[in-house]
Formats: sequence, structure tokens, C-alpha cells
Amino acid sequence: MPNDIVRLSVEGLNCASCVGRVERALAAEPGVIEVAVNLATKTAQVQVAPDAARAGELAEASGKAGYPAQVLEDTSTRAPDTAKETEAAFRRLWIALALTVPVFTLEMGAHLFPAFHQLIGVTLGQQGSWLIQFTFTALILLGPGRVFFRLGVPALLKGAPEMNSLVALGTAAAFAYSTLATFAPGVLPAASRAVYFEAAAVIVTLILLGRALEARAKGQTGAAIRALIGLQPQEARVLRDGATLTIAIDALRVGDIIVLRPGERVPVDGEIIEGTSFLDESMITGEPVPVEKSSGAAVTGGTVNGSGPLQIRATRVGADTTLSQITRMVQDAQGAKLPIQAIVDRVTLYFVPAVMVLAALTVVIWLIFGPDPVVTYALVAGVSVLIIACPCAMGLATPTSIMVGSGRAAELGVLFRKGDSLQGLSGVGLVALDKTGTITQGRPEVTEVRLADGFTRETVLAQAAAVEAVSEHPIAHAIVRAAKGVFTATNAVVIPGFGIRAQVDGRTVAVGSDRFMARDGISIGPISSAEDAPLSRGETVVYVAVDGVIAAMIAVADQVKPSSAAAIAALRERGLRVAMITGDRRASALAIAAQVGVDEVVAEVLPDGKVNALNELRQGATVAFVGDGINDAPALAKADVGIAIGTGTDVAIESADVVLMSGDLSGVVTAFDVSKHTMRNIRQNLGWAFAYNAALIPVAAGVIYPFTGLLLSPAFAAGAMALSSVSVVVNALRLRGMGAA
Repeated sequence: MPNDIVRLSVEGLNCASCVGRVERALAAEPGVIEVAVNLATKTAQVQVAPDAARAGELAEASGKAGYPAQVLEDTSTRAPDTAKETEAAFRRLWIALALTVPVFTLEMGAHLFPAFHQLIGVTLGQQGSWLIQFTFTALILLGPGRVFFRLGVPALLKGAPEMNSLVALGTAAAFAYSTLATFAPGVLPAASRAVYFEAAAVIVTLILLGRALEARAKGQTGAAIRALIGLQPQEARVLRDGATLTIAIDALRVGDIIVLRPGERVPVDGEIIEGTSFLDESMITGEPVPVEKSSGAAVTGGTVNGSGPLQIRATRVGADTTLSQITRMVQDAQGAKLPIQAIVDRVTLYFVPAVMVLAALTVVIWLIFGPDPVVTYALVAGVSVLIIACPCAMGLATPTSIMVGSGRAAELGVLFRKGDSLQGLSGVGLVALDKTGTITQGRPEVTEVRLADGFTRETVLAQAAAVEAVSEHPIAHAIVRAAKGVFTATNAVVIPGFGIRAQVDGRTVAVGSDRFMARDGISIGPISSAEDAPLSRGETVVYVAVDGVIAAMIAVADQVKPSSAAAIAALRERGLRVAMITGDRRASALAIAAQVGVDEVVAEVLPDGKVNALNELRQGATVAFVGDGINDAPALAKADVGIAIGTGTDVAIESADVVLMSGDLSGVVTAFDVSKHTMRNIRQNLGWAFAYNAALIPVAAGVIYPFTGLLLSPAFAAGAMALSSVSVVVNALRLRGMGAA
């Protein structure tokens, strides 16, 4: 029985430490198998054993850890709403900014401009200026800055400090010291009587600025999901009780008859029961050319009807539609946790407590060794360390890149069903390809017709098609598709292992192997020299005789997809070994391999033999397998990364890590490129985040003060911390510019 997936919306996630604490709380619940908390989307994805932990209990566990959570129902038909979060973030920012400007102007203006200092002394006086600053700063901390205390103080009291705790401690220290200097100056040494209201105000404002910019940028990371969901109409016209009604998409039921006008989008998956039209299926297949559809053909929700009116019977609605499943795949991939994230998690779980210890040591060292005013210097250094060390950038480094990378991949027709395959593909050394339906079209077609004297192509094909129409063999279907004329066969006789004979328009027509011709004493001499070329290409040859005389040789083969050779060449250019594994005859496999540029071929293997073939080809390399059929499912599941052709079977797709919606091998190249660019982006983000903290924490502590006389301002520390987080998100957004291979 498959495991259940519970999705939660989690409040209060602001840094990687928050993520680690929520994950530990959820993982401790009975029956929980795997937890992935995403800082970028503020969601948790929990895999639980069947009938184990209930969703409500998981939400409660997150709440007890200090992070209130709500259960998310199926979100595949609902776009993530980031507008409200962004609006609220900017509202808090504008309020804080309006209150900060007077505080900053009064304090820093007096320091920078002697005339302004004198003006304040004559009008407000120093005490009056400090009282105004106290009032405005108190309003900031009680208003837009209250969020840091509301979340940070409880976490601190539970012994699990996180980013909000650092900000709360830093701003509270600056505000408390300044309040003491304002209302009880006698408690402090004369040299230390100074206020830092502007530091507390600016810290809050700059961090709120960072969060507002983050919220706006993160809103763009969900663009792929919104675009997918936007493809589905919100209403549909259905026939019920003889009348045409317009109903909401959520009210559609399986079996409803949907009336579709030209130019409209198909609302749900269905089957055409009346009408003929061309449908634009580019959102599914990536192919720009519309496909002709008529009665009995399947249609996919989100595709666009052409010029013909249609009636469609709904076969899959709601969360079961292809579009909903695609959306869910993208959401799952965006919420996944890559192996590289485990390193970040281990570091950041203990990072905040370590920073608090470091800040305390900084204060002690300054109090012991610092110059006068020693208390002031100790306060500035301690607050700067607390503020600049917030691990926001570390927590955002991986999930934002995953969100943008997997979302862009979906727009390019590549679906990462399992998020860790994004990282897995980057380490692949061997790509093994199935042949039929993957490299080739998956159905045989007539490739050559050689005629004996006195016969015409059109007539012979029509006669052969009339005979083969009684057969279900794929080769028979290929001949029927190739014929343009129409004849009717009678008195058909099937000779197993040889061929078929029938009466067509008063003539005896036989279609079959060379053995069949020899059995009937029919010489194939007039066209036998033509046989060698098709056989050398691995094609199948059948003969047509009319009234006991050889008429034609027909070569049939599964044609190579137009893009296969270029895609395989592109994979080899990227340093990958490419092999073919097929159950087909070796001669046919070698012929196809020569056409597309594959050197390593394993042929004539059964489905379980494909797994053994993978192991033999592996040679220590990480392996990706690309296939489309039911017989490929074991190999797709066994490979390090399974890539399914999206036009293949459901079983193959369910066994895969990556799904190519177009059925085109160029999608494999796109998948590798997306993986490469996304992993490089993640490493850039992590490198920046770690380097930022490693470089600036010592500076904030005052390491360079003995040499330069400079001490990092808490306000500057807040700005640098906000800039760090925003830069990580903006860097991740560059992935939206990736193109198809």
C-alpha cells in the first residue's frame, strides 16, 4: 500500500534553523517516514505510513514547536497566493520607514551636521530629541517590528532560538540601553550615556525591507505553477436534461457531455463523441503543430480547440486530470529536499545558538579589553554580531533554486516527479535508451516499395492493404496506413507463419514472407536484388503476388524520430556515455544505433533483462534510463534516475523520476541542462551564504577595529543581512531564463 502525503502550510518560517526545528518536530510523530520543509514556500510535505499520523496531529505537532500550521488540501487546481503576503510585507515596511525617518534624522543629522545639532539643542534640546526618538522607536517595535518578538521570544524561552530571536535580542538590547540612557542616565558612566534608538529602528526597517523584497521575488518563483493552473478554464458548458448549462469547473462530473466552441480551452480530460477539429496540444507535447481529432479521440484539459465545434464526454475531472497531475508533480518537486540540503540543515540547526554564544563572548571581550566608552562599544559589537549572522540566506539557497528550476523545466516540458532527481541527474555518467517508442516512433511504417514490371505502387499497396486489413499485426497496419486506394478483400485465408491470401477485385492476392512465395512456387527473382538494402538496415520485408506473379517487395520499419540523432549527439557533447537497450533483433538494433550515433548496444533482452543490462553497462557510473513502455518500468525504477517519455504508458511514467511531456528525446538534453544549471545555482547561493557569514561575523565582532579603528554599525549589519537574503532569491530567479535544448 503506498504511503500518504500530508501537506501543511507553516507560519513563522524565517530561516534555516526554523526549518530544522519544524522537521524535527514532525519527524518525531508516529508513522512519519520522511519530512521536507520548504522555507521558500513556507510549506511542509510529510510522507506518512498508511493509517498512521493524521494530518491534524501533524499540524498540532508543528504548532507545539512554535510554528502554527494548517493542513493544505489538494492544491493542484489552485494557484499559490503570494499577493497578500507581499502586500502585508510592504505595508509593514512603509509604516516602519515613516517612523524611522524622523528617528534617523534627529540622531544621525545631529552627528553629521554641526548646525543641525545646534538647531536641535536650541529647539528640542538633547532630552527632547531622545524622548521623540524613544516614542517613535517604541511605536516601531510595538507595531511592524512586533513580529520579531512575537515569534522570537517564545522560541528563545523554549531553548530553540532562531532568526527572529536574534533580531529581537539585538533590537531589544539597543532599545533598552537607549531607554536607560534617556530616563536613568545616572546608572551609566558619563562617557557611555548615548542612545541607539536609530539603530533599533533602522535594523527593523532594513530587515522588513529585505522580507518585502524577498516576498516579491519569491512570488515570481511560483510563476510556473500559476501558469499551469491558468491553463484550465473556470467554467464549462454541459448538456444536462436536454439543456446547455454553464457550470463551474469544480461541479463537472465524469460522464458529463461538454459543449466546446472553436477557440476555447478543453476544461477537463475527455473523449470526443461528436465533431472534428484541430487541437493545439503544445502545452502538453511542446509540439506547435495542431493535431487533428475526431470522434473517439482523447483530449486533454488545458489544450485549445481549433475551428471545429466539439462535444466531449468527461473522463477525468478535478484532481485526476492530466493538468492537475502535472501541477502536482511540479509542486512535489518544488517541495522536495535535495541531498545537498542535508549539509545546510546540519550546520544551521546549531548555528543560531552558536551565534548567541559568540555575541555574548564578543560583549565580554569588549568589556574587558575595549576602550572607553567600553559599554557602548560592547553593545554595538554584540548587537552587530546578532543581526548580521541571521542564516536567512542559507535557508533560502536551495529551495528557491529548486522552485525556479523545476518550474522552468515544467514550462519546457520536463517534469521532475521527484525533486532529488534534479541533483541525481547532475552526477549521471551513462544514459541508457530504450529503442522502440523512445529513439524510434514506436510503430512501423512503409519505408520502401520495389515494383516488378507492369505494376503500379498505388494499385499494389491498395491490394495489399485490402488483404492485410483482416490482420492485427503492426506490419499489416503499416501497409494499410500507406495505401491510398480502396479495395475490399474476400475469402481471406491466413497461413500461420507464412502470410495471407485473399480475393481482391477478382484477382488472387498473396502477401507474406519469401517462404510464402516459395511455397506457392512464385519466383521473387525480378526484385530479389532489392532485398539486401532493407535487410541490412534491420527492416522487415514482405512480398506481394498477384495471380501467382510477384508484384512488389514492401519494406517496413519503425522509423527513427527526427530529433533522436541530434539529441544523442548533444548528450555525448556533454560528456555522457549513451547506450541502447532493446528487446528487438540485434540486426535491427545495430542499424538504428548506426543511424543515431550510439556505440553501445544491448539487444534481444526481456524486460527483466534490461535491469541486468543496466548493471553490466554501469561500470561504476551513475545511470539514467530513458523508456516509454510497460516493459521499461523495471529498468526505470532500478536506474539511479528513470526518465519516462510522457507519451508512453502510465506504468512507465509512475516508475520514473523525470517525465518528458513531449515524447521527444531532446527533452532528455533539456532535463540534463536544467539539472546542471540548477545545481550550479544552488552551489552559488550556498557559497555566497556561507562566505557572507564567515567573512562578516568576525568583522561585526570587531576583529578589524585594532587595525582600522572601524566598528561595524548594527544598522549596516541589518542592511547586509537583508541584502544577503535578497541576493540569493534574485540569483535563483536567473534560472527563469533557461531555454530548451
